[in-house]
Amino acid sequence: MISKRAHEIMIPIDRYPNIFHNFSLKQAVAELEAAVIIFGGRKSLPRALLVIDENYNLLGVVRRRDILRGLEPKFMQKMPHHHQKELLEIEGDPDLVYLSSGKVIKSMQAQAERPVKDVMQPVEDTIDYDEHIAKIIYKMVSKDLNLLPVMKDKKVVGVVRSVDVFHEVANLIL
Repeated sequence: MISKRAHEIMIPIDRYPNIFHNFSLKQAVAELEAAVIIFGGRKSLPRALLVIDENYNLLGVVRRRDILRGLEPKFMQKMPHHHQKELLEIEGDPDLVYLSSGKVIKSMQAQAERPVKDVMQPVEDTIDYDEHIAKIIYKMVSKDLNLLPVMKDKKVVGVVRSVDVFHEVANLIL
């Protein structure tokens, strides 16, 4: 049976990239583009940033796809998905596509000034510092989570990522 505990596979909170809730989506993009996590001798790129308040309390997580959704031009946000698809699948005059893409890019640049708190995902679940990896796997799979904050004495001390849990499982079965 897998014997690791959360604290043995977590990334300490001070080594995981984070951003203040009032920072812009543009700043979040810059943070994600610059971030590299080195953990357990392996290097990886984070899929998300932790979102914190002024007192360094964890408020949520902002994932790449949350940022991309937040950058979506306002006129497209109100459209049903099938209309968005029709709009972006223009086949015809390449100059027309170029002109419309310029407007989309300008709108995205404007949306990039929105605060991260507008698009972040609240923390749905946490895991205890001494929790067994089997329970971590259960929570990640049953709740479709890629990241779980690790709690000790009612404070966030780290995060467990699905990629690190998967690595531990691979070590067991390979």
